Amino acid sequence: MQETREVGLVGAISIGIGGMVGGGIFAVLGEAVSLAHGATAVAFLFAGLVALLTSYSYAKLSLRYQNRGGTVVFIDNAFKKNILSSSVNAMLWLSYLITISLYATAFASYAQTFFSTDATPVWIKHMLITIAIILPALINLISASFVSKSESFIVIIKVTLLILIIASGIPFIDTERISVVHWEAPLAIVTAGMIIFVAYEGFELIANAAEDIKEPKKNLPRAFYASVLFVILLYVLISLVTVGVVSEDQLMQAKDYALAIAAKPALGEIGFTIVAIAALLSTFSAINATIYGNARLGFFLAKEGVLPKILSKEKKNIPNIDIFVITFLSLIIANTINLTEIAIIGSAGFLLIFTIVNMAALKLSPTIGANKVIVLIAIISSFAALITLLLHTYSTNPKAIWVFVIFLCTSVVFELFYGRLIRGHFFHREYNGQ
Repeated sequence: MQETREVGLVGAISIGIGGMVGGGIFAVLGEAVSLAHGATAVAFLFAGLVALLTSYSYAKLSLRYQNRGGTVVFIDNAFKKNILSSSVNAMLWLSYLITISLYATAFASYAQTFFSTDATPVWIKHMLITIAIILPALINLISASFVSKSESFIVIIKVTLLILIIASGIPFIDTERISVVHWEAPLAIVTAGMIIFVAYEGFELIANAAEDIKEPKKNLPRAFYASVLFVILLYVLISLVTVGVVSEDQLMQAKDYALAIAAKPALGEIGFTIVAIAALLSTFSAINATIYGNARLGFFLAKEGVLPKILSKEKKNIPNIDIFVITFLSLIIANTINLTEIAIIGSAGFLLIFTIVNMAALKLSPTIGANKVIVLIAIISSFAALITLLLHTYSTNPKAIWVFVIFLCTSVVFELFYGRLIRGHFFHREYNGQ
């Protein structure tokens, strides 16, 4: 383990907040309103509590296994290097492709608001999605350092803007719109929270930076809990302002860019434009950072033997082949699956991964010093959230379920085919980087 640690508590919290407040809130706010209506803030609270419980497992695991592999290392240590662990690790890599696609779709939705009020041609949306993925990929290929250096600045802009929307919107809240009479049934509220759970995905990135964080015993747990609690508060307040100041009809007409509409009552057309620009910046930077992180995750997994060896090659310390593969697959996903389905698949993917990480924490609890009761509650909550999401989706959007099943099967079949046949029999590589 390296001796030089450069990231303090504030920096560690920023990593968590930056990972969560990426493009997620801009992309899924309208989805939550369409399901939970006046109880949208409650839906975000439910999702946040699941994330908070899981952050306990991550905090304990990160302290014991301080490694840039993060989630991958936790699963490997709990379940050893077998079909389960390698399939889940491949699934994690695929899940980040889904988040890139989600952010790119949100980017296109906000970018379209700068066109005429008439319906824009479908090809323009696909062109914007493509640009949103290709440009960050090029940046990653040219200058990886620019990605990491720019993120802290962009996080400050995003959070400042959201706080501005909250502060300016609170005086305009119509309490009738958020009253209990406008709430959906409890199951629908919970389901809404689970569909937008992907907006909380990102706190786990703190684990990948664990070996760089100063005084980890003190700062790692604080960074996990503080970042998740801050984002819960931020999302709940944003939800209250959005639902409280804008009629539901208006929000549904502008579902894909609901946050921009929420800025209008207090800040007018200028507010709408500022939020739209900020959304473009946020989603673009989120794609940038996710390509950066997923390329390095792919590089790590290729070194370990989970992914093909060709992905473990670098040029000037940049995993360029990983970036090309990520870009190609993200373009296919983003241009063939709609926003609702991408949000569902992304949330389900991370709920499943987080359930397995919580199970890893329970299995390793004697080693990591975790409270078994808290971890067990985290397992039950994340798994119950996943089942609730899948059951609701099966009755309302069966196509998304089939895409998710294909997504899971791809992870398992890839490991069975590549891992057991090609890697083992033809290349004689074990799942240990040899």
